[in-house]
Amino acid sequence: MALRKNSPHALLLNTTALAAVVVALLQGCAQTPAGQQQGPSQATVAGHVATATRAAGSDLTALLTLCKPAPASRPSQAELDKGLAAFIARPAPPPGQAFDNLYFVGADWVSAWAIKTSDGIILIDALNTQAEAAALIEGGMRKLGLDPAQIKYVIVTHGHGDHYGGASYLAEKYRARVVMSEADWTMTETRLEFATPIWGAPPKRRAGDISAKDGDRVTLGDTRVTLYLTPGHTRGTISPVFDVSAGGRKHRAMLWGGTGFNFGKEVPRLDAYIGATQRMGAIVQSQRIDVLLSNHSNIDGSQAKLATLRQQPAPATNPFVLGTPAVERALAVMGGCAQAQRDRFLLQ
Repeated sequence: MALRKNSPHALLLNTTALAAVVVALLQGCAQTPAGQQQGPSQATVAGHVATATRAAGSDLTALLTLCKPAPASRPSQAELDKGLAAFIARPAPPPGQAFDNLYFVGADWVSAWAIKTSDGIILIDALNTQAEAAALIEGGMRKLGLDPAQIKYVIVTHGHGDHYGGASYLAEKYRARVVMSEADWTMTETRLEFATPIWGAPPKRRAGDISAKDGDRVTLGDTRVTLYLTPGHTRGTISPVFDVSAGGRKHRAMLWGGTGFNFGKEVPRLDAYIGATQRMGAIVQSQRIDVLLSNHSNIDGSQAKLATLRQQPAPATNPFVLGTPAVERALAVMGGCAQAQRDRFLLQ
C-alpha cells in the first residue's frame, strides 16, 4: 500500500506507542544492561524489522520493501539494461496537479515535480532521457497550463540517470541552472555509479550551475527551497524541503531524494543513510513537515493520489498531506530497514 493519510477507519497508533517506536529507531540498536552496544545478530535484524513494521502501521507498508534483504553486489550491466528498458517501456501516467503550486510531470516509475513560483518554475529531477523530458516534462507542463520556457532551475536529487537523464536537454534549451551536490557532481564527472547507454548523459557543469551544500537555498520569486544532504542512496543525495498550498492552506513538504539500497555491501553508505533519517526526523518535527514526496511513485503513491484529485478536484483533505507524525514514522521505517540491512551485511 502506498503512503497515504490515515482514514478515520484506519488503525491509528496512540501517542505513547508512536513515541516509543520513533525513539527506539532513532536511538539505534538496543544496548545491553551493562551499557555496551549489542553486536549484530539475526535477533537484531529481526528486531529492527519488527520495529520498522510497527512504525509502518497500516498506511506506510510500501516502505517495508526496504526491509527485504538487499543484494551484496550491484546489478550487472545486462541486468541493469534489461530492468531499465522494462521500466521505461511502461505507459506514462497523465500529468497532474498535487497542490496549488506543485505539479507531477513524470513517468510511470520515476517522477519529476514542477514547483510554480511567482518568477518561474523550479523542476525537481529530469527523468531518464531527453525524449522523456520532451514528452513528459515539457508536454506534461503544457497540458497543465505551464510554460516550460519558465524553467529556471533543475534540481537533481542524486546522480543516477533516471533523475539526470533529461537535465542537459532542459538546461541548454531554457538556460536553466542545474543544481546537484558536490559529491554527485564529482561522481557524474568522473566515474558513474551506474553507466548505461539507455540513460541520457549526465549534465556538464557550466557557469551558473550550483554545487549545493547542506542547508543551501534555491530562491525564485516567492518560493524558497531548502536543500538538505541526505547521503546513503548516493554519497550526495539531496532532499528538498519547501512550502506547498492547497485551497489557501499552507503545508510543508519534503521530497526524500533517494530511497533504495542498490549500492551493494557498503556499510558506510547504510550508516550515512541511517544518520540522515535520524537527522531529518528531527527537522520534520521542528518544521512541522506534513507532506512526504518521492522521486519514485511506488514509494509515495503519487499516481493513486493524483487520480483521487482528478476525481475530486477540491477534496476536504488533500491525499498528499500525511501529517507530521506519519512523516516521522516514514523516516523511522526507512531508518529501521537500513539498520536491519546493515546488520545483515555485518553478519556476512
